Amino acid sequence: MSHAAPLDLDRAAAALRALPPSCGPVRLIAVDGHAGSGKSTFAARLAGALGGAPVLHLDDLATHDELFEWTDRMLDQVIGPLSRGERALYDPYDWNLRRFAAPRPLPAAPVVLMEGVGAGRRVLRPHLAGLLWMEREAPASWARGRHRDGPALSDFWDGWTVAETRHFADDPSRPFADTLVRECPEGYEWLPGRYETAGSHHFLTERDQLSPPY
Repeated sequence: MSHAAPLDLDRAAAALRALPPSCGPVRLIAVDGHAGSGKSTFAARLAGALGGAPVLHLDDLATHDELFEWTDRMLDQVIGPLSRGERALYDPYDWNLRRFAAPRPLPAAPVVLMEGVGAGRRVLRPHLAGLLWMEREAPASWARGRHRDGPALSDFWDGWTVAETRHFADDPSRPFADTLVRECPEGYEWLPGRYETAGSHHFLTERDQLSPPY
């Protein structure tokens, strides 16, 4: 990876730290996008640029039977404690054993990242300091996800794509994103979301945007 990409993430990290808290003392940042769009990898890199910020993976809240019906667990186990400045304690789902595992802590750090499909859903947006959307079309994202997971999960993906399409049709996230993040061969390109013209939440300026290297 070239030197430009980590510098870009460092600027983004500085901008995120400068945002006002949104959930108690926490700046809760959502990373949303289609399954397979690169959310987990991007969130991990951004967390590193933030000096090891905690990352909540929504795959830990969803289950086989509740792909998107995890909102109550999120509000009760995560949003509630963080809004009070307390450490959250949530029950992560084990996708192999098909049951919840031992509770896992999530500190009320200055910046907490939340990544997963539906991270920017309407019920969570009032608690967010920022919403980032991974700018990759659904078919390309799903193809990458299927390739990653292999044929053993083909049936799961068949059901997932239907559920995801239904979710975003009813509760879209992209129109509300502060910043669109496009993965490039080296690093990421930052694109303005809806809030740049509104002048409210868009936190990356033109100088912060990384032009694609091609």
